[in-house]
Amino acid sequence: MKALKWFGSRAVCVSDTIASLCSDANLSIHTDNPDLTPCFQNTILAWIPSIYLWTALPFYLLYLKRSKRGYIVLSMLSRFKTLFGVLLWCVSWADLFYSFHELLQSRTPPPVYFVTPLVIGITMLLATLLIQYERLRGVQSSGVLIIFWFLSVLCAVGPFRSKIGCANTVCVCRFRSATFYIYFVLLIIELILSCFKEKPPFFSPASADPNPSPELTSGFLSRLTFWWFTSFAIRGYKKPLEDKDLWSLNEDDVSKNIVQKLSREWDREKAEKEDVTYRKKSNHALNHVGDGPEEAEVLIRGKRHNRKPSFLKALLRTFGPYFLIGSFFKLIQDLLSFVNPQLLSVLISFIKNKDAPTWWGFLIAALMFTCTVLQTLIVHQHFQYCFVTGMRLRTGITGVIYRKSLVITNSAKRSSTVGEIVNLMSVDAQRFMDLVAFLNMLWSAPLQTCLALYFLWQALGPSVLAGVAVMVLLIPFNSAVAIKTRAFQVEQMQYKDSRIKLMNEILGGIKVLKLYAWEPSFSEKVLEIRKNELRVLKKSAYLNSLSNFAWTSSPFLVALTTFAVYVLVDERNTLDAEKAFVSLSLFNILKFPLAMLPQLISNITSVSLKRIQQFLSHDELDPNCVERNVIAPGKEFACFLHSINLLVPSGALVAVVGHVGCGKSSLLSALLGEMEKLEGEVAVKGSVAYVPQQAWIQNATLKDNILFGQAPNEQKYQNILEACALKADLEVLPGGDHTEIGEKGINLSGGQRQRVSLARAVFSSSDIYLLDDPLSAVDSHVAKHIFDQVIGPDGVLKGKTRVLVTHGIGFLPQVDHIVVLADGKISEMGSYQELLKQNKAFAEFLRNYALDENIEEDELTILESKRERFFPNGSVALTRQLSVISSEGGECPSKMSARRRVAEKKPAEPPLPRRNPNEKLIQAETTEVGTVKLTVFWQYMKAVSPVISLIICFLYCCQNAAAIGANVWLSDWTNEPVINGTQHNTSMRIGVYAALGLLQGFIVFVSSFTLAMGGINAARKLHAALLENKFHTPQSFYDTTPTGRVINRFSKDIFVIDEVIPPTILMFLGTFFVSLSTMIVIIASTPLFAVVIVPLAVLYFFVQRFYVATSRQLKRLESVSRSPIYSHFSETISGTSVIRAYQREKSFIDISDRKVDENQKCYYPSIVSNRWLGIRVEFVGNCIVLFAALFAVIGKSSLNAGLVGLSVSYALQVTLALNWMVRTTSDLETNIVAVERIKEYSETETEAPWIIEDKRPPADWPSRGELEFVNYSVRYRKGLDLVLKDLNLQVHGGEKIGIVGRTGAGKSSMTLCLFRILEAAKGEIRIDGVRISEIGLHDLRSRLTIIPQDPVLFSGTLRMNLDPFNKYSDEEVWKALELSHLKKFVSSQPSMLEFECSEGGENLSVGQRQLICLARALLRKTRILILDEATAAIDLETDDLIQMTIRTQFEDCTVLTIAHRLNTIMDYTRILVLDNGTIAEFDTPTNLIASRGIFYGMAKDAGLA
Repeated sequence: MKALKWFGSRAVCVSDTIASLCSDANLSIHTDNPDLTPCFQNTILAWIPSIYLWTALPFYLLYLKRSKRGYIVLSMLSRFKTLFGVLLWCVSWADLFYSFHELLQSRTPPPVYFVTPLVIGITMLLATLLIQYERLRGVQSSGVLIIFWFLSVLCAVGPFRSKIGCANTVCVCRFRSATFYIYFVLLIIELILSCFKEKPPFFSPASADPNPSPELTSGFLSRLTFWWFTSFAIRGYKKPLEDKDLWSLNEDDVSKNIVQKLSREWDREKAEKEDVTYRKKSNHALNHVGDGPEEAEVLIRGKRHNRKPSFLKALLRTFGPYFLIGSFFKLIQDLLSFVNPQLLSVLISFIKNKDAPTWWGFLIAALMFTCTVLQTLIVHQHFQYCFVTGMRLRTGITGVIYRKSLVITNSAKRSSTVGEIVNLMSVDAQRFMDLVAFLNMLWSAPLQTCLALYFLWQALGPSVLAGVAVMVLLIPFNSAVAIKTRAFQVEQMQYKDSRIKLMNEILGGIKVLKLYAWEPSFSEKVLEIRKNELRVLKKSAYLNSLSNFAWTSSPFLVALTTFAVYVLVDERNTLDAEKAFVSLSLFNILKFPLAMLPQLISNITSVSLKRIQQFLSHDELDPNCVERNVIAPGKEFACFLHSINLLVPSGALVAVVGHVGCGKSSLLSALLGEMEKLEGEVAVKGSVAYVPQQAWIQNATLKDNILFGQAPNEQKYQNILEACALKADLEVLPGGDHTEIGEKGINLSGGQRQRVSLARAVFSSSDIYLLDDPLSAVDSHVAKHIFDQVIGPDGVLKGKTRVLVTHGIGFLPQVDHIVVLADGKISEMGSYQELLKQNKAFAEFLRNYALDENIEEDELTILESKRERFFPNGSVALTRQLSVISSEGGECPSKMSARRRVAEKKPAEPPLPRRNPNEKLIQAETTEVGTVKLTVFWQYMKAVSPVISLIICFLYCCQNAAAIGANVWLSDWTNEPVINGTQHNTSMRIGVYAALGLLQGFIVFVSSFTLAMGGINAARKLHAALLENKFHTPQSFYDTTPTGRVINRFSKDIFVIDEVIPPTILMFLGTFFVSLSTMIVIIASTPLFAVVIVPLAVLYFFVQRFYVATSRQLKRLESVSRSPIYSHFSETISGTSVIRAYQREKSFIDISDRKVDENQKCYYPSIVSNRWLGIRVEFVGNCIVLFAALFAVIGKSSLNAGLVGLSVSYALQVTLALNWMVRTTSDLETNIVAVERIKEYSETETEAPWIIEDKRPPADWPSRGELEFVNYSVRYRKGLDLVLKDLNLQVHGGEKIGIVGRTGAGKSSMTLCLFRILEAAKGEIRIDGVRISEIGLHDLRSRLTIIPQDPVLFSGTLRMNLDPFNKYSDEEVWKALELSHLKKFVSSQPSMLEFECSEGGENLSVGQRQLICLARALLRKTRILILDEATAAIDLETDDLIQMTIRTQFEDCTVLTIAHRLNTIMDYTRILVLDNGTIAEFDTPTNLIASRGIFYGMAKDAGLA
């Protein structure tokens, strides 16, 4: 009871005592030996750590409950921590029991001695328990406890000092001192122990990671300072980094997990909004609305507008929570940034007060340093969270777009080209990522502005409003500039899109451009777009210079107006150092949010989100739509297939025949569910394999292309190779079936690609086979082999359901059913015999093309006798008909067919003897290593022009001189003595200050404009050189370089040169000069500072070199690992129908995810490297602040307040500049590589000149059309074997020559030699006696005509595709169209000759494209025509027409035909048989058959002999 009474009586006094005891100014402030009062020491100071721990605890426990990492085994470290924790608790409570002991001894200690030990004891016990709880939750290093121990030590330092100080006086209680010393030592031990980390937890989800990131297992301090990254930086400095050095991604950053989350949220978002929209897709609405589908659609569309699912919401739900942690750090950092200006004001008043004790100054300097260090640590945590969010966002968006592209409908796909979709992935996702880093500015900028204004008001009163007014006026200006820039950006994106799209097509069809000598026309088109692009760039350069001017001048203008108003309003208002420099440092804080906000707002409203959302909201293919009846491939086309009723019995072989463009391929697409179903049902039972008309080949090995993700089965694989006639091809490929196939199957011939595509289908062992004309691309004997071995009644696929689209009538008798399509309807169907009996169009057609159907037994003999009858008369017509029937050879001619080739490229890679089996056709893209050579910078300076470069540097010097001048003038002004409460000549002071400041602004404007112009100039030169070179590059380069790689130069690297390098240089120069001027100012005001500059500079330099080496290599690796994502993506888009048919979407998604992860593996360390660098460089900056303040304190007696204000306010700015300087150095080094890469591709070897002025052939050359090969040999590329060996032959004018031979005999190579696509290894070719090697390439190529294997079309008008130079009149064009049987089709189009062909001519059938190529040839009408297998995917009638056209229109021309179907050349003048690059036979067909050589064998196979 006694104790309680005592407590009660004392409680009243406590509050008074604290008030009086805890604020003894004489004891703690106005003295040279400061100390804290005992009361303060024992209450507030002792309680701080406890208050912190108790506040943090609930949140921390919540976090621990959520995170599960397995538990950590009890280690020595943990035992010691616990032991010392218990000891601390004992020590605290020893004090408590001692107080009770005193009480019993009737000495009454103050109540503090009961409260404090009790609180501290409980807290220590809590901390000890927390150590164990953390161990059980798998925490290796605890931030919460480290901060707690640190605070405890910090709060014990004061009492420790005073206890030592008064040890010699007698005022001490021995026992309490002893316990305190023990307590202090234990605290320090705990702090040290807590800095070590525990072993990794047990039972944690063990990753079998070969190279896990040390981040997860690093301690708290290591994470705070990013120390765990140091080993990586050192490795990067010692040797250039490679893929194997990179750490694996953390679980949370792997694309699979991220995309899963994002997809889930997006689906949820769609589900919420889709109650109305979905009806459109599910077709029910349309089927049950009485007033016709149109109205229903309009109704639904009307409602749809207000309820679009928002992709933004999905993103916020997925990435928001993680991002908010970063925002929390940002908040703390914003508040901390206002502490230093206050400290500066205290420092200045300390300098003024000559009697103040020195330790004040040191304390202020220490506080400034602590504050800046804290700020550094916190701001980098904030950035780390933001950038990781950005990275995850990019991963998520890329993944979602990829997955969407696999299920999007054809009409939706048509609305955006491959290029645009890839752009969504690359550019827009990238923009998004860049935006996230600054998203917090949205709330942080207004907050900073308000705080700054509050403090300014305190210093300068209402005159701040003048400054605010200037700011407010600048905001609309900045916003206007930002909006305008945005508009220019959109416009420029459009030009860029169309330029890249055009380049993509040009590179895809480069061979055709070379053959036709069309390069100049296309080069002009590209340069035209480029000119517009640069025009827009120039406009935005004007704007950027304006905004730079505003950005530099705004803080200055604000300061100027504020000071001017303040001084002029009342002459009693004097401007002293404290007011001026504190205000200036506050204005500097304001600078950033004011400039960022408008930019940010315009970025947020940028195009990206709309484009992505629009793409993600496209209609998807209805997975349950496999359907029948009216179908159209896309909305804007008329229905392609009408009222089809078709039942294919299981195991049947059904042939689908009909004219070009009658809907055969569409029927198969319908069965695959690729078309948009308008009504009816489609049912397909079982799995499906699909062989498209144009084979889709991946950039992988040949074996992978066939296995297509199935488990390998060697026996089955070999059988299939045999059946698909691929064995022979494997022997000629350099690496057998491990040969890597280039993009789009570039190093396989059309036939090989088709067979690989077929082999893939057969290997998949599906139930249903949809074969879209697979036999047209192969030679006739191969077609027969494949039909017998694979497709036919006795083939590998017998018993499976097969739907075969074909033009070959020879196979029709062997099929179970025939379906005849005409204009999208089934005109007849039934078996072969039934159709003949029905005697309709089909029977008529067959009669024309197959004589004597009914003769079964002795056909061969009859044919033999017929042939004897025909040949003597040389009756062309009959022989021609005959050859059509029997071109197939074998048992029964009526079952044969005239075979066709699909339009596909010739082998770009000739068959070679095997060399190194692992030799890759496509070499991996090289990355530069090591430092960027100075020559690269010099090349860029040359492109800018050296004079301009010098002028720019000079302007920067002037600009900084003006800035320093203005501030020195201000400092001088503040030191002007105050007489009678006023300062003199204020107006002169204001005038000079204003002049200097505005001069600086003006120079900024001029210099940034000059720089931008120089940059644009350089961009123009570099692009023109690159383009020029790429049009002059020989074909062999394109055969070994993936298009994606060249496109990358034209898109990514040109973008860098256009838009990244100039601003980076601007930044670099800016930060460099700011840092320089800071040093000059500080040394000028406190010369002592020069001493520390050297060690700081050394430290800075080291950090910078480590960082730049690592960062540059990471960026390079990142850009190399980025292109595979996009090339795989565009490959996927072109093969979606195949991927879907085989149901391989899942594994393709995995491949894409893997590629994205590879890329992020390079990107993540580069984010961390920026943080690592930032903390180290800013530490150097913080030291500069510390020393500037310290030396100011030391030299207090000789300095005036103005100079101190000047030097410290400059020091406060330097941190940011130093950081940015390293970053921009690195960015510059990284980005200047683009110049290097473009240079590399602008200097690849070129082909011969296009026109040699003094060697131009006569205008009518070649007038006779004579060809002569003299000892001619050729090889594809240096180091490869000869493809043609010592050819000698002569062709007279007007002769018709057929060229035959098996795949790889050198047929196509011969035509390429005529056009000098391949240059002679030795020997020469003469045309009309002119050596073709001596004239310009265009003179040569424009006088020859070729109808190439691939009908390549470019997007643009039909007219442009026929005549890009506008050489011919419309009449001539129409005439050519008429002769090529396209007139009917073209005149039926509303836009006639202006009909828009889509990319690659996708909106025309392959046959129509081939006819357009024929029309091109008819327009040029030169004396020499080369047909490279021109009759590709065309039905027999059209084929006949073409052959007729060629025979009549090119009657007097020399015609060379590479034939796979001998019947087309049986009536030619002579036939050239090539074998393995040499001439085997060369004579008339009759003589060759008589001589029974190779040709006879081929003719026999084809049933012609």
